Amino acid sequence: MHFAVLAYDGISPFMLSTPLAVFGEPFVASGHRIDVCAYDRRFSANGGLSIETTHSFESCRDADVLILPGWRNADEPVPGEIVSELRFAQSRGAIVVGLCLGAFGLAEAGLLDGRRATTHWARAETFAIRYPEVKVDAGALFVDEGPVLTSAGVASGLDCCLHLLARVSGVAEANRVARHLVVAPQRSGSQPQLIERPALGSSSDQRINVILESLRAHPASKPNLDELAKQAGMSRRSVTRHIRERTGGSLGGWMRQVRLARAQELLASGARGLEEVATISGFPDAPALRIAFRASLGMTPRQWLARQRLD
Repeated sequence: MHFAVLAYDGISPFMLSTPLAVFGEPFVASGHRIDVCAYDRRFSANGGLSIETTHSFESCRDADVLILPGWRNADEPVPGEIVSELRFAQSRGAIVVGLCLGAFGLAEAGLLDGRRATTHWARAETFAIRYPEVKVDAGALFVDEGPVLTSAGVASGLDCCLHLLARVSGVAEANRVARHLVVAPQRSGSQPQLIERPALGSSSDQRINVILESLRAHPASKPNLDELAKQAGMSRRSVTRHIRERTGGSLGGWMRQVRLARAQELLASGARGLEEVATISGFPDAPALRIAFRASLGMTPRQWLARQRLD
Protein backbone atom coordinates (compact mmCIF):
# COMPACT_ATOMS: atom_id res chain seq x y z
CA MET A 1 0.00 0.00 0.00
CA HIS A 2 1.00 3.60 -0.52
CA PHE A 3 1.11 5.70 2.67
CA ALA A 4 1.60 9.47 2.54
CA VAL A 5 2.39 11.79 5.44
CA LEU A 6 1.50 15.49 5.25
CA ALA A 7 4.35 17.61 6.62
CA TYR A 8 4.33 21.32 7.43
CA ASP A 9 6.50 24.05 8.95
CA GLY A 10 6.98 23.65 12.69
CA ILE A 11 6.15 19.94 12.72
CA SER A 12 7.19 17.83 15.70
CA PRO A 13 10.02 15.47 14.65
CA PHE A 14 8.52 12.78 16.88
CA MET A 15 5.08 13.05 15.31
CA LEU A 16 6.62 12.99 11.83
CA SER A 17 8.73 9.93 12.62
CA THR A 18 5.86 7.93 14.16
CA PRO A 19 4.24 6.73 10.89
CA LEU A 20 7.69 6.37 9.31
CA ALA A 21 8.77 4.01 12.10
CA VAL A 22 5.65 1.84 11.82
CA PHE A 23 5.05 1.73 8.06
CA GLY A 24 8.58 2.25 6.74
CA GLU A 25 11.75 0.22 6.51
CA PRO A 26 13.59 -1.55 7.99
CA PHE A 27 10.84 -3.06 10.10
CA VAL A 28 8.01 -3.75 7.67
CA ALA A 29 8.23 -6.80 5.44
CA SER A 30 4.97 -6.17 3.61
CA GLY A 31 6.44 -3.90 0.97
CA HIS A 32 4.51 -0.76 1.84
CA ARG A 33 5.64 2.54 0.36
CA ILE A 34 5.60 5.67 2.54
CA ASP A 35 6.29 9.24 1.38
CA VAL A 36 6.61 12.49 3.29
CA CYS A 37 4.78 15.18 1.29
CA ALA A 38 4.97 18.91 1.91
CA TYR A 39 3.54 22.04 0.28
CA ASP A 40 7.10 23.42 0.15
CA ARG A 41 9.78 20.78 -0.41
CA ARG A 42 11.89 22.31 2.39
CA PHE A 43 10.18 22.76 5.77
CA SER A 44 11.15 23.37 9.37
CA ALA A 45 10.74 21.14 12.40
CA ASN A 46 10.94 21.79 16.12
CA GLY A 47 14.39 22.15 17.62
CA GLY A 48 15.81 24.21 14.78
CA LEU A 49 15.71 21.37 12.27
CA SER A 50 15.33 21.91 8.55
CA ILE A 51 14.00 18.98 6.49
CA GLU A 52 13.84 18.43 2.74
CA THR A 53 11.56 16.02 0.90
CA THR A 54 11.37 15.07 -2.74
CA HIS A 55 7.58 14.80 -2.58
CA SER A 56 5.09 17.64 -3.00
CA PHE A 57 1.41 17.49 -2.10
CA GLU A 58 0.74 16.14 -5.60
CA SER A 59 2.58 12.96 -4.62
CA CYS A 60 0.02 12.14 -1.95
CA ARG A 61 -2.97 12.19 -4.29
CA ASP A 62 -2.78 8.51 -5.18
CA ALA A 63 -2.00 7.30 -1.65
CA ASP A 64 -4.14 4.58 -0.08
CA VAL A 65 -3.60 6.13 3.36
CA LEU A 66 -3.07 9.83 4.13
CA ILE A 67 -1.75 10.80 7.57
CA LEU A 68 -1.67 14.23 9.24
CA PRO A 69 0.76 13.83 12.15
CA GLY A 70 -0.25 16.47 14.69
CA TRP A 71 -0.56 20.19 14.20
CA ARG A 72 1.41 23.14 15.54
CA ASN A 73 -1.23 24.58 17.82
CA ALA A 74 -4.90 23.84 18.45
CA ASP A 75 -5.58 27.60 18.44
CA GLU A 76 -4.06 28.04 14.98
CA PRO A 77 -6.29 27.16 12.00
CA VAL A 78 -5.08 24.31 9.81
CA PRO A 79 -4.29 25.90 6.41
CA GLY A 80 -6.60 25.42 3.47
CA GLU A 81 -4.09 23.49 1.36
CA ILE A 82 -3.90 20.75 4.00
CA VAL A 83 -7.67 20.70 4.51
CA SER A 84 -8.16 20.37 0.74
CA GLU A 85 -5.81 17.38 0.54
CA LEU A 86 -7.66 15.67 3.38
CA ARG A 87 -11.03 16.21 1.69
CA PHE A 88 -9.74 14.98 -1.65
CA ALA A 89 -8.27 11.87 -0.05
CA GLN A 90 -11.61 11.00 1.51
CA SER A 91 -13.50 11.69 -1.72
CA ARG A 92 -11.44 9.12 -3.61
CA GLY A 93 -11.79 6.47 -0.90
CA ALA A 94 -8.43 6.72 0.88
CA ILE A 95 -8.08 6.07 4.60
CA VAL A 96 -7.38 9.34 6.42
CA VAL A 97 -5.58 9.49 9.77
CA GLY A 98 -5.19 12.38 12.21
CA LEU A 99 -2.58 11.82 14.93
CA CYS A 100 -2.87 13.94 18.09
CA LEU A 101 -3.83 17.51 17.08
CA GLY A 102 -4.03 16.28 13.50
CA ALA A 103 -7.63 15.45 14.44
CA PHE A 104 -8.32 19.20 14.22
CA GLY A 105 -7.41 19.08 10.52
CA LEU A 106 -9.75 16.17 9.87
CA ALA A 107 -12.56 17.91 11.75
CA GLU A 108 -11.97 21.16 9.84
CA ALA A 109 -12.28 19.17 6.61
CA GLY A 110 -15.63 17.80 7.79
CA LEU A 111 -14.38 14.22 7.81
CA LEU A 112 -15.39 13.60 11.42
CA ASP A 113 -18.96 14.94 11.40
CA GLY A 114 -21.25 12.39 13.03
CA ARG A 115 -18.30 10.16 13.91
CA ARG A 116 -16.38 9.33 17.08
CA ALA A 117 -12.93 10.86 17.36
CA THR A 118 -10.25 11.63 19.91
CA THR A 119 -7.31 14.00 20.28
CA HIS A 120 -4.83 15.02 22.97
CA TRP A 121 -6.63 15.07 26.32
CA ALA A 122 -5.44 18.62 27.08
CA ARG A 123 -7.25 19.99 24.01
CA ALA A 124 -10.24 17.65 23.92
CA GLU A 125 -12.56 20.28 25.41
CA THR A 126 -11.48 22.86 22.82
CA PHE A 127 -11.99 20.22 20.13
CA ALA A 128 -15.51 19.40 21.32
CA ILE A 129 -16.58 23.05 21.52
CA ARG A 130 -15.18 23.94 18.11
CA TYR A 131 -16.61 20.88 16.35
CA PRO A 132 -19.97 20.04 17.99
CA GLU A 133 -20.87 17.58 15.21
CA VAL A 134 -18.01 15.30 16.27
CA LYS A 135 -18.59 12.69 18.99
CA VAL A 136 -15.46 13.33 21.05
CA ASP A 137 -14.11 10.42 23.09
CA ALA A 138 -11.60 12.25 25.25
CA GLY A 139 -10.46 9.10 27.03
CA ALA A 140 -9.54 6.86 24.11
CA LEU A 141 -5.99 6.24 22.91
CA PHE A 142 -7.28 6.06 19.34
CA VAL A 143 -10.57 5.72 17.51
CA ASP A 144 -11.05 3.67 14.34
CA GLU A 145 -14.13 4.71 12.38
CA GLY A 146 -13.21 2.75 9.27
CA PRO A 147 -12.29 5.35 6.64
CA VAL A 148 -10.99 7.78 9.29
CA LEU A 149 -8.82 7.23 12.36
CA THR A 150 -7.76 9.63 15.09
CA SER A 151 -5.35 9.24 18.00
CA ALA A 152 -4.72 10.92 21.31
CA GLY A 153 -1.50 12.70 22.16
CA VAL A 154 2.06 11.97 21.12
CA ALA A 155 2.97 8.32 21.90
CA SER A 156 -0.57 7.05 21.27
CA GLY A 157 0.10 7.77 17.60
CA LEU A 158 2.22 4.60 17.68
CA ASP A 159 -0.76 2.62 18.96
CA CYS A 160 -2.98 4.03 16.23
CA CYS A 161 -0.44 3.28 13.49
CA LEU A 162 0.18 -0.25 14.79
CA HIS A 163 -3.58 -0.83 14.84
CA LEU A 164 -3.83 0.34 11.23
CA LEU A 165 -0.88 -1.87 10.27
CA ALA A 166 -2.76 -4.82 11.79
CA ARG A 167 -5.76 -3.90 9.64
CA VAL A 168 -3.85 -3.85 6.38
CA SER A 169 -1.09 -6.43 6.99
CA GLY A 170 -2.36 -8.61 9.82
CA VAL A 171 -1.84 -8.82 13.56
CA ALA A 172 1.35 -10.86 13.21
CA GLU A 173 3.05 -8.10 11.22
CA ALA A 174 1.89 -5.41 13.67
CA ASN A 175 3.13 -7.42 16.64
CA ARG A 176 6.49 -8.00 14.94
CA VAL A 177 6.96 -4.28 14.30
CA ALA A 178 5.87 -3.48 17.86
CA ARG A 179 8.54 -5.80 19.22
CA HIS A 180 11.20 -4.10 17.07
CA LEU A 181 10.05 -0.73 18.39
CA VAL A 182 10.01 -2.12 21.95
CA VAL A 183 6.45 -0.97 22.62
CA ALA A 184 3.42 -2.79 23.97
CA PRO A 185 1.82 -4.77 21.13
CA GLN A 186 -1.70 -3.77 20.16
CA ARG A 187 -2.78 -1.62 23.08
CA SER A 188 -6.52 -1.26 22.90
CA GLY A 189 -7.87 2.01 21.52
CA SER A 190 -10.25 2.20 24.47
CA GLN A 191 -7.40 2.17 26.98
CA PRO A 192 -7.40 5.44 28.98
CA GLN A 193 -4.98 8.17 27.89
CA LEU A 194 -3.99 8.91 31.48
CA ILE A 195 -2.94 5.84 33.45
CA GLU A 196 -0.57 5.21 36.32
CA ARG A 197 2.33 3.06 35.19
CA PRO A 198 5.24 1.57 37.10
CA ALA A 199 8.63 3.07 36.35
CA LEU A 200 10.25 1.67 33.21
CA GLY A 201 12.72 -1.02 34.07
CA SER A 202 11.20 -1.73 37.50
CA SER A 203 11.46 -5.30 38.78
CA SER A 204 7.69 -5.68 38.48
CA ASP A 205 7.82 -4.64 34.82
CA GLN A 206 10.64 -7.04 34.13
CA ARG A 207 8.85 -9.97 35.74
CA ILE A 208 5.66 -9.28 33.80
CA ASN A 209 7.61 -8.88 30.55
CA VAL A 210 9.30 -12.26 31.11
CA ILE A 211 5.91 -13.88 31.69
CA LEU A 212 4.35 -12.28 28.61
CA GLU A 213 7.27 -13.24 26.38
CA SER A 214 7.06 -16.81 27.64
CA LEU A 215 3.34 -16.92 26.87
CA ARG A 216 3.98 -15.43 23.43
CA ALA A 217 6.50 -18.21 22.73
CA HIS A 218 3.99 -20.86 23.83
CA PRO A 219 0.57 -19.69 22.59
CA ALA A 220 -0.99 -23.12 23.16
CA SER A 221 -0.41 -22.83 26.90
CA LYS A 222 -3.41 -22.15 29.14
CA PRO A 223 -2.24 -19.51 31.63
CA ASN A 224 -3.84 -19.39 35.05
CA LEU A 225 -3.76 -16.07 36.88
CA ASP A 226 -3.09 -17.73 40.23
CA GLU A 227 -0.10 -19.58 38.79
CA LEU A 228 1.18 -16.44 37.07
CA ALA A 229 0.82 -14.50 40.33
CA LYS A 230 2.92 -17.12 42.13
CA GLN A 231 5.52 -17.04 39.35
CA ALA A 232 5.73 -13.23 39.49
CA GLY A 233 5.72 -13.09 43.29
CA MET A 234 2.66 -10.83 43.24
CA SER A 235 -0.97 -10.99 44.20
CA ARG A 236 -3.51 -12.02 41.56
CA ARG A 237 -4.85 -8.47 41.60
CA SER A 238 -1.40 -6.95 41.04
CA VAL A 239 -0.63 -9.31 38.16
CA THR A 240 -3.96 -8.46 36.53
CA ARG A 241 -3.24 -4.74 36.87
CA HIS A 242 0.30 -5.01 35.49
CA ILE A 243 -0.83 -7.10 32.53
CA ARG A 244 -3.53 -4.57 31.73
CA GLU A 245 -0.99 -1.74 31.90
CA ARG A 246 1.42 -3.57 29.60
CA THR A 247 -1.11 -4.83 27.04
CA GLY A 248 -4.08 -2.47 27.31
CA GLY A 249 -6.54 -5.25 28.12
CA SER A 250 -7.15 -8.54 29.85
CA LEU A 251 -4.85 -11.56 29.76
CA GLY A 252 -7.47 -13.50 27.83
CA GLY A 253 -7.84 -10.78 25.21
CA TRP A 254 -4.09 -10.50 24.77
CA MET A 255 -3.71 -14.27 24.44
CA ARG A 256 -6.33 -14.30 21.68
CA GLN A 257 -4.25 -11.75 19.77
CA VAL A 258 -1.05 -13.77 20.35
CA ARG A 259 -2.72 -16.94 19.10
CA LEU A 260 -4.13 -15.18 16.07
CA ALA A 261 -0.68 -13.76 15.28
CA ARG A 262 0.89 -17.21 15.51
CA ALA A 263 -1.79 -18.67 13.22
CA GLN A 264 -1.09 -15.92 10.68
CA GLU A 265 2.65 -16.63 10.82
CA LEU A 266 2.05 -20.34 10.25
CA LEU A 267 -0.33 -19.78 7.34
CA ALA A 268 1.98 -17.21 5.73
CA SER A 269 4.94 -19.60 6.02
CA GLY A 270 3.10 -22.31 4.08
CA ALA A 271 1.57 -24.43 6.84
CA ARG A 272 -1.29 -26.59 5.58
CA GLY A 273 -4.23 -27.98 7.46
CA LEU A 274 -6.28 -25.65 9.62
CA GLU A 275 -6.61 -28.22 12.40
CA GLU A 276 -2.84 -28.40 12.84
CA VAL A 277 -2.49 -24.61 12.64
CA ALA A 278 -5.25 -24.23 15.23
CA THR A 279 -3.61 -26.72 17.60
CA ILE A 280 -0.15 -25.15 17.38
CA SER A 281 -1.59 -21.66 17.78
CA GLY A 282 -3.60 -22.55 20.86
CA PHE A 283 -7.12 -22.69 19.42
CA PRO A 284 -9.38 -25.63 20.35
CA ASP A 285 -10.03 -26.55 16.72
CA ALA A 286 -10.31 -25.22 13.17
CA PRO A 287 -13.84 -23.78 13.65
CA ALA A 288 -12.58 -21.74 16.61
CA LEU A 289 -9.72 -20.48 14.44
CA ARG A 290 -12.16 -19.43 11.72
CA ILE A 291 -14.32 -17.60 14.27
CA ALA A 292 -11.26 -15.72 15.59
CA PHE A 293 -10.26 -14.65 12.08
CA ARG A 294 -13.75 -13.42 11.28
CA ALA A 295 -14.08 -11.57 14.59
CA SER A 296 -10.71 -9.80 14.36
CA LEU A 297 -10.11 -9.47 10.61
CA GLY A 298 -13.54 -9.85 9.03
CA MET A 299 -12.46 -12.75 6.82
CA THR A 300 -11.68 -16.46 6.92
CA PRO A 301 -8.12 -17.79 7.20
CA ARG A 302 -8.18 -18.75 3.51
CA GLN A 303 -9.41 -15.32 2.48
CA TRP A 304 -6.74 -13.66 4.62
CA LEU A 305 -4.01 -15.82 3.09
CA ALA A 306 -5.22 -15.07 -0.44
CA ARG A 307 -5.08 -11.37 0.34
CA GLN A 308 -1.48 -11.62 1.55
CA ARG A 309 -0.48 -13.27 -1.72
CA LEU A 310 -2.15 -10.51 -3.72
CA ASP A 311 -0.42 -7.80 -1.68
